[in-house]
Amino acid sequence: MISISNLSDPNFVLTGFPSLGGDYVWLAIPFSSIYAMVFLGNCMVLHVIRTEPSLHEPMFYFLAMLALTDLCMGLSTVPTVLGILLGLLEEISLDFCIAQSYFIHGLSFMESSVLLAMSFDRYIAICNPLRYSSILTNDKIMKIGIAILGRSSLLIPPVIIRLKFLNYCRPHILSHSFCLHQDLIRMACSDIRFNSIYALFLVISTVLLDSVLIFISYSMILHTVLAIASREERIKSLQACASHICAVLVFYIPITGLTMVHRFGKHLSPLVHALMGNIYILFPPLMNPIIYSIKTQQIRRKIQRLFYLNGI
Repeated sequence: MISISNLSDPNFVLTGFPSLGGDYVWLAIPFSSIYAMVFLGNCMVLHVIRTEPSLHEPMFYFLAMLALTDLCMGLSTVPTVLGILLGLLEEISLDFCIAQSYFIHGLSFMESSVLLAMSFDRYIAICNPLRYSSILTNDKIMKIGIAILGRSSLLIPPVIIRLKFLNYCRPHILSHSFCLHQDLIRMACSDIRFNSIYALFLVISTVLLDSVLIFISYSMILHTVLAIASREERIKSLQACASHICAVLVFYIPITGLTMVHRFGKHLSPLVHALMGNIYILFPPLMNPIIYSIKTQQIRRKIQRLFYLNGI
């Protein structure tokens, strides 16, 4: 059993699926398959958008950002998740834990920001279609991308860096097979008021604010769609939003569920915590390529053409 550790740091024990005993090797096969689908699915979406000139549009640029975020989420968690399932890893150091929590939380905020940008794209496309190309120019999309990256990466360091200087005197047993900020501060005996308050500010100013703005944008979209006289045009307009709505639900339902479990589910079985954690990190990256491959005609046709040309 390997331990990713530093002699000067405390080690933290990773948790697999506590109620299933200590042997998780049989779970490694489905989890390895899921990770393979995450990597292949998101790489395929990125390849299709890059190589198909007809997809060089704002909507698909934002989709590429979403696929890249999901791909990075998979890469940030695969070492510890598969490591513990295969019996190759049991403990990790504080430094590794802090780094992993930074990427997991940062990528979650990034996904939320990308989904907000995609809702803005849908709002412009449906409520102001004549000005769509003049509003969402390549230059503006690049600026939105830089803003998303800055927002997701620069707001988190104050709360993450402080984890390095906390005193961890409670049992060093994580709730999941990866590190989260809320897990680490639960073990700390130091004053964690800054971490608690700042973390709450981050959630409110990113995930919660984004969800409210997405809801407002869809309220305005729905108001515009209902004003369209033609039933066929109404259905067509709503279908243009179907993929994005599914992606929003796939992201916000698991993250809300995990937050509720951490906040109010201390009496629940450790297995529930483990399941919710794995759903949170794996469900959106797994489902988003499937959703957009099925619901988006241009991507579906290109993928079918790729498989046909390769004789699959």
